[in-house]
Amino acid sequence: MAEQRLGADELADQVREHVERTVATNKEGVATAARLIADCVAADGVVHAFGTGHSQATALEVSGRAGGLIPTTRVALHDLVLRGGEDRSVLDDPLLERRPGLAARLYELSTPRPQDLFVIISNSGVNNSIVDMALLVKEKGHALVALTSLEHTRSVPALHASGSRLADHADAVLDNCAPTGDAILPLPDGGKLCGVSTITSALLVQMVVAEAVALLLAEGHEPPVYVSANLPGGFERNGRLEDHYAGRLHRGGH
Repeated sequence: MAEQRLGADELADQVREHVERTVATNKEGVATAARLIADCVAADGVVHAFGTGHSQATALEVSGRAGGLIPTTRVALHDLVLRGGEDRSVLDDPLLERRPGLAARLYELSTPRPQDLFVIISNSGVNNSIVDMALLVKEKGHALVALTSLEHTRSVPALHASGSRLADHADAVLDNCAPTGDAILPLPDGGKLCGVSTITSALLVQMVVAEAVALLLAEGHEPPVYVSANLPGGFERNGRLEDHYAGRLHRGGH
């Protein structure tokens, strides 16, 4: 049996393969998602990103970062406390994601308008709060972009009472090409090391943003894009553009 290799070089090699597969697999998905987001921004809409667990890292990639779109928000469990008035102890519940009515409450706190779009991120795509949010978003008439691992979501049982998964409800599906379980380097005991989904998901987000901005420019719109707040004048410039969306950009309780 060939020796199983670990280490930084092996990880880099594996990540390159996953990145290439992600780019090749998602040409249609990126184009569709970019069109939806460009239309949302052109209609004075806001993009709401929602993910639980480690998918929150990808929601951060969507919302409020240098080089990204300004009309973006992050929907998070801590909104229940920071903006919803619940006690801090609610976040200590390891099963909070499964609480009935959670998606509806988070949706309400995000104060979306009809032209707004949602990006929902979940590697497995089967958790109850994720599917609940997807169902609610479509019931309310919003466009929905799903970012998931199609291999993972197809290989595990659907947990939602509807029997559906996140990808089943999306107008555009982005596949991060992560394997079932996410990790990619085999360990001697049969386990695996080093998740790849955050890397490929971040790439997909940036690809979609690049394509959406290209569409906006080609169609005569001025894309509202953040510059780094650490550049001279950056903080003030960003603030002036954010003023247009006053009361609509919710991040970290603001």
